[in-house]
Amino acid sequence: MHSKNDANTTCKKLDREIRQAEITSDMSVDELIKGISGCAFGAGRLSEAVDIYCEMLTEDTTKFFGLAGAMVPAGMRKIVVDLIRDGYIDVLVTTGANMVHDLVEAMGLHHYKGSAHSNDTELKNEEINRIYDVYLPENHFTEFEEKMQSILEDMGEEPVSIRGFLTHIGNHLEDDDSILKVAADMNVPIYCPAIQDSMIGLQAWLYKQTNKLNVDAFADMKELIDICYDAEKSGAMLIGGGVPKNYIFQSMLVTPKELDYAVQLTMDTPETGGLSGASLDEARSWGKVGEYAQSLTVHADATITLPIIVAAARSRMENKK
Repeated sequence: MHSKNDANTTCKKLDREIRQAEITSDMSVDELIKGISGCAFGAGRLSEAVDIYCEMLTEDTTKFFGLAGAMVPAGMRKIVVDLIRDGYIDVLVTTGANMVHDLVEAMGLHHYKGSAHSNDTELKNEEINRIYDVYLPENHFTEFEEKMQSILEDMGEEPVSIRGFLTHIGNHLEDDDSILKVAADMNVPIYCPAIQDSMIGLQAWLYKQTNKLNVDAFADMKELIDICYDAEKSGAMLIGGGVPKNYIFQSMLVTPKELDYAVQLTMDTPETGGLSGASLDEARSWGKVGEYAQSLTVHADATITLPIIVAAARSRMENKK
């Protein structure tokens, strides 16, 4: 025989019925997101991610943005630039590779739509580099090397942090759609703890063989940890995982605070123990994400989910204004 308490528990479990999505010809992106909020699986999670992200943007929150993966080559560069310019990113942590491709675009060079089913030996012979279905001509890197060497020549010999190094590069660019330039103009720090794992790092090493270059790999940590300490509230939008995700998370570990909001967009799963697939619930056990934090992982291609989330959030934020 079932008790009354059992019945109440069952009722609570069944108090949110699935609402069927309705699509109309004139709906905005945010209306679409609200329209799928009553759905299950990825649709419902995507809608919930927008809710959390919008709350993170409207609160007095220090907003971290972790950018891993080949997002700039894939076409996500301008999204990040506009978020920085409009004050929706306070701290950017990214990979050296994304900054390499940002610099390539800033030089007026381009990435090209290709095919994921190419003959890669033929591409090599034609001096075309492939990133899944993105093509990048090899001669772009010849121009990139010349640009980097000229920027490095203007560095001076004083010690500089990686953040300062990237700011220096941004100050030598003229493209207003460059992540590096806009971040430098807006005084938004870009941290890239694995900068040496990129063509920027390789060029810096080559330059250092005959010149003095003093980049302190540890100098950024105090500034970043101070930002974490001073944050009234903190939230992170994490594109992929890897070094950017961990660098943000580990900085919270040495403070008495934890992230209040976290949204992760990834296609990796947690079974292998890798950070890119690690759940945000797992991060609670480390004290990186708060016990009562609003957090969510959306398992899908970030080149799909990021534009949709940002479009819906921008629409919602504009309506609130």
